[in-house]
Amino acid sequence: MPRKIRVLVGKPGLDGHDRGAKVVAAALRDAGMEVIYTGLHQSPEQVVEAAVQEDVDVVALSILSGAHMTLFPDVLELMKQRGISDRLLTGGGIIPPEDMDALARLGVGKLFGPGSSTQDIAHYIRDWFVARHGAAALAPAPAAPPRSAPYPEVPRPAHPRPARARASAKPSAKPRAAASARAGTSARGPKSRKRR
Repeated sequence: MPRKIRVLVGKPGLDGHDRGAKVVAAALRDAGMEVIYTGLHQSPEQVVEAAVQEDVDVVALSILSGAHMTLFPDVLELMKQRGISDRLLTGGGIIPPEDMDALARLGVGKLFGPGSSTQDIAHYIRDWFVARHGAAALAPAPAAPPRSAPYPEVPRPAHPRPARARASAKPSAKPRAAASARAGTSARGPKSRKRR
């Protein structure tokens, strides 16, 4: 019977930035998948336990802390121990290409770096699911929402407003000096009178 793909989006480790994970989670939801987001500061054990409890097809980790070479292998090993190694482990973050290759050799799925298209991520997950379970097992993707009409252009006024005179930032010192000279004082103080 056709069903939706279930994806768990996890933020393991001490990484406190989850804006990207939330954007990906929303994009996968819009693509017709059921998404469970675990929240920040999860341990690998908590991520895998949630994956088992929620019976997900895909575990997607977002790691920006630089600990990807520890966290992905830890999660992969725990998935094997819990009997869900047949599920896809994928994710993204700031991961150098050579580390992506090393993780792929361990059995981690494709990883996505900064600037990756959320559509590419959704297509990758959908293609993996169809390859494993067959196209008949996948519920049809939702129709794309209609594009809203662009905002109408607001006409500009025919005559621009007259420019206002700029007030000078520094008042001129000349009027003060002239007034001081008439009063017999200078800006530095009263003029000294010579005795005769």
